[in-house]
Amino acid sequence: MSRPTISEINALLADLQTFREIGACSAEYAALMDRKADLLERIAVHAPGDAEAAEVARLARERADSLKPST
Repeated sequence: MSRPTISEINALLADLQTFREIGACSAEYAALMDRKADLLERIAVHAPGDAEAAEVARLARERADSLKPST
């Protein structure tokens, strides 16, 4: 799992800002939360021993997964 780049983090933050300003449909929001969870998981992997980073990543993934359509 690669370490997130500054560009990836910046792009996510810009997209989050856009979402706050103009909104998005539920599918776009779910995709955004999936990206957020992915970045947080990658950060946690590169911060071994950081229990808080691991917990934040776990919660973000849990939230992102809850937004996925059930089939």
